[in-house]
Amino acid sequence: MKRIVLAFLILISSVSFAFADTIFLRDGRQIRGTLLGFVNGRFVVRVENQYANSTAGTNVDRNRRDNDLQYFRPEEVDRIEIEGRSLDDTRYETRNVQVTLDSNWVDSGVWVRRGQRVQVTATGVITVGRARISPDGLRSTDASAPLPSANEGKLIGAIGNDARSPIIELGSTTEFTAERNGRLFLTANRGSYADAHGSFDVSIRSERSVNAREEDGGGVRSRNRDNTGGGPRGTQRERSIDVPGNSRGVDTGIDVRAGEPITISATGTIVAGQRVGEVGPDGQRSSGLGISARPVASAGVGALIAYIRNVNGSLSPAYLVGSNLTTSVPMDGRLILAVNDDNYNDNSGTFRVTVRY
Repeated sequence: MKRIVLAFLILISSVSFAFADTIFLRDGRQIRGTLLGFVNGRFVVRVENQYANSTAGTNVDRNRRDNDLQYFRPEEVDRIEIEGRSLDDTRYETRNVQVTLDSNWVDSGVWVRRGQRVQVTATGVITVGRARISPDGLRSTDASAPLPSANEGKLIGAIGNDARSPIIELGSTTEFTAERNGRLFLTANRGSYADAHGSFDVSIRSERSVNAREEDGGGVRSRNRDNTGGGPRGTQRERSIDVPGNSRGVDTGIDVRAGEPITISATGTIVAGQRVGEVGPDGQRSSGLGISARPVASAGVGALIAYIRNVNGSLSPAYLVGSNLTTSVPMDGRLILAVNDDNYNDNSGTFRVTVRY
């Protein structure tokens, strides 16, 4: 009977150790358990119970222990044998998430710590109107996007739900080192999210964080803010734009909706060609100049005008803004400002325009 019990215990012992990792220390001891990774310059091992209790004064006891976790400096380790896993499996974990273009950033569910390396790969397409946007974005930029200098629609990220946290360009593949602790949020770099369909399929591979505490708890990170950190949509906002005299159209980065009130005021002067000379935002009424191809034929030469560009790229009829205009938005789309002229080659100067919407 004793032999049977002993054989049974040996069998149970061998099964329980079948997939354990072994850390061989330089002092001759062997530690069996699960190697969790290499964190903050030390190997982290979840030690099996029979190895977790060491006598006082041993190296294991001198290493910090948290819930049977033990930490070993590289100089203490002779070699490591990993059973059933690759070394990368012990260091990294992967999470997949779908990123749509909505009113809020997408919480990836991945909590990162400062100094942690994160690898991101993405595929898929988001469609807006006729535009098909890949994770690398379009060749154009969007002044109203969370990151105006990056490609429109490009996959971007931010750590934490604080609107002031830096934005990270990601695209289809990148690796970055986290500069702060927090939850990783993702979105497409575009100001407008109306009529967006599809999603990016994003894979996030990050170094294991053994004792990370998710203090921020995720939460919601809203996209409904302008790039100056203004309030959510529905509140009064203001933006200033420079409109050069030789501009056929400046994208203000402002998405407007039909029927919403808007006030546009402008100051400054431009030179609307040698024949007309210097004019203000109201332009110059002049006859006999042979000018008939201006966008707003009834308005003065060099006057400030506006269009609304729809999501499909079509433009509304141009209308006069002048030095001050309070009106209702005629249609949904992007506000475009321009100078009322048919020859911009010899124009110069700039209007300073303030839009309240």
